[in-house]
Amino acid sequence: MSKLLEKIENKQAHVVVVGIGYVGLPLVAEFARVGFRVTGLDYDARKVKMLNEGESYIADVPTGNLAPHVMSRRLSATSDPSVLREADAVVVCVPTPLNKTKDPDMRHIIASAADIATHQHDDMVIVLESTTYPGTTSEVLVPKLTGKRFELGKHVFVAFSPERVDPGNKVYQTKNTPKVIGGASPECLKVAQALYSQIIDTLVPVSTTEAAEMVKLLENTFRAVNIGLVNEVAIMSRKLGIDPFEVIRAAATKPFGFMPFYPGPGLGGHCIPIDPLYLSWKLRSLQYQARFIELADTINSGMPAYVVERASSALNDHSKPMRGSKVLVYGAAYKRDVADVRESPALTVIELLQKRGAAVSYMDPYVHSLEEEGINLESVDHRGTFSEYDLVVIVTDHSDLDKARLVAEAPLILDTRDVLRGVEGDRSKIYGL
Repeated sequence: MSKLLEKIENKQAHVVVVGIGYVGLPLVAEFARVGFRVTGLDYDARKVKMLNEGESYIADVPTGNLAPHVMSRRLSATSDPSVLREADAVVVCVPTPLNKTKDPDMRHIIASAADIATHQHDDMVIVLESTTYPGTTSEVLVPKLTGKRFELGKHVFVAFSPERVDPGNKVYQTKNTPKVIGGASPECLKVAQALYSQIIDTLVPVSTTEAAEMVKLLENTFRAVNIGLVNEVAIMSRKLGIDPFEVIRAAATKPFGFMPFYPGPGLGGHCIPIDPLYLSWKLRSLQYQARFIELADTINSGMPAYVVERASSALNDHSKPMRGSKVLVYGAAYKRDVADVRESPALTVIELLQKRGAAVSYMDPYVHSLEEEGINLESVDHRGTFSEYDLVVIVTDHSDLDKARLVAEAPLILDTRDVLRGVEGDRSKIYGL
């Protein structure tokens, strides 16, 4: 352990980041910035090629944060797992999606563990950052990476540290976001802390890898459940003839005991719609039903269909059927001012509108084309007119949206984000959730 700690302290350790997407690429940039030799390992040939050319493919990581390190040969990328033979530290940031039955798909973690085990040597620290259920590190990684040859806490050090990436966040990024770390043993925690202390301002150690895994699930379950609550409040308020956004904003003036969440067209991104279901799945194996999680998932998953019902009602109020109407969906990304469409509710909204017979187009200044879930569309020019559509549905509230022009030009608008409040114009043509 002392040799590995010395390598880390002197920045002589070779760091390999497995998976160089939204989580891995910022880590690659940070380790290279402070002077480590870093290799990104990924089976996506496009990402490998771009990183080797010093070019970023993620908005939160400027090309200027990569190119100088590539030129100095301190930073590179590969699809060859044999690079793990040279690694002193391995950080695993692979995708952990759900399958069609909403059960965890562990293929990428299992494959990464197998690759590491194949090329394993003494004095390696392996940290899993991929979001997963409590017990993954101790049940999947530790048995694979330990045994007669490699003793945990002596020859190999295993830890879990949940990623906390928030795409598009200009304030909190990798370096200044506190980092939770749990080790598979006290020695493992010590080595993992030594590694991350080189690039992160604040470390938050916890007692076990299971506790660290649970931290991430709690963070996003908290958000999913509260969003589910306000989404149901929106539906109930509409039935009562009450503006849900007005109610929430008024409640938010209470200086204690209330934290505002706002309804929307559904959850998106790789975390909030997915992470709580890892916990729900794990608890089912222990004969326990995670009722809050499953109810919130039911409500949140149903919001795109609710949006389409609201769209249909708006058209009917103006004597227009959904079938044959020209509908523009504004925003395909799952959140404002990013190009990320993972789990975006816009995809389901578009699909359901098309099934109802609407002629659907979309506009998104960040997402130029959509080839997802059977949808094959090109974004219309965001500088074009809104007047040619029977209805405009705002799904993502990008700051580029010319709100005044939209209200002036569009004959009918469904604003699922409440971004048109206060914009002058004919309010009778603006519908909300």
